[in-house]
Amino acid sequence: MIRKLLPYAIALMSILYVFVIPAEPAGMKLVFKLIPMALILTYASLLCPPARQPKHWLLLFGLFFSMCGDGLMKWFVPGLSAFLIGHMFYIASFTRQLRFSWPRAATLLPIALYAGYMGHRLMNALQDSGDGGLIAPVLVYITIISLMAWTAILTGNRNAIIGSLLFLASDSILSWNMFVSDISYSTIWIMSTYYAAQFFIASSIRESSAR
Repeated sequence: MIRKLLPYAIALMSILYVFVIPAEPAGMKLVFKLIPMALILTYASLLCPPARQPKHWLLLFGLFFSMCGDGLMKWFVPGLSAFLIGHMFYIASFTRQLRFSWPRAATLLPIALYAGYMGHRLMNALQDSGDGGLIAPVLVYITIISLMAWTAILTGNRNAIIGSLLFLASDSILSWNMFVSDISYSTIWIMSTYYAAQFFIASSIRESSAR
């Protein structure tokens, strides 16, 4: 019963955070930012079979470190580092679910081209703004999240694929808005795609457990 109700609770709390909760006080805003992720982590845990396999634990750790990243994004590098660790857990989980095919493998090319374009634009923007010290961590992050998306595609798990691509879109909007140029309604776009991404990644447990 609780598992069936959680998606509605996740959607409700995500909408409240994005559209209703004011920016101040910052502490309350942060609490409401973390609630959807806590619910998504709970939902993922309930989707796991009683005998959890390493792929399940790794995905749960990925969700946990993503939630830590949410709490730390006030400090960019610590927040980025937490998300980086989360993506590495996702990669480790997805590599245990690979269903290789050449068409899926070929998606590496468009992902690499997109990552190269984003990395080039962000590197130039960071150099122009005098934030050259962020170039290395940002480029590492782009590489890892791109690998996360590719390994998700290689699983053939529909929810994992949707979630990973939404995550890539969310972080692309965030980084472009932060370093390249302002995007209208950026918070709405960033957080709506982000919460949807994490929900789909969590939901991928159902399909991976059925295999």
